[in-house]
Amino acid sequence: MLNAANTALLLNVFLSLYTLLFLFRIILTWYPEANLNKFPFAIAAWPTEVFLIPVRKVVPPIGGVDISPIIWVGIVSFLREILVGQQGVLRMLG
Repeated sequence: MLNAANTALLLNVFLSLYTLLFLFRIILTWYPEANLNKFPFAIAAWPTEVFLIPVRKVVPPIGGVDISPIIWVGIVSFLREILVGQQGVLRMLG
């Protein structure tokens, strides 16, 4: 059964993984010639593209650089701190 501590652990792993994937996407913005449909780039592109498309519609590239992964790193880091950080909601419940 999932209690607050187990849920916090799973959520922490999930959010950490997405932070790493978005950081990889930030690096990929420096290499526009990289084919995101081929391995190993597809590993980062496939799970993150769903989140990046709506942000790209609202926030255009600055100087030709896509900043949507940077925005998502901030969002995911904020969620991680609020939910599973040292004083996060799930830590207080557990």
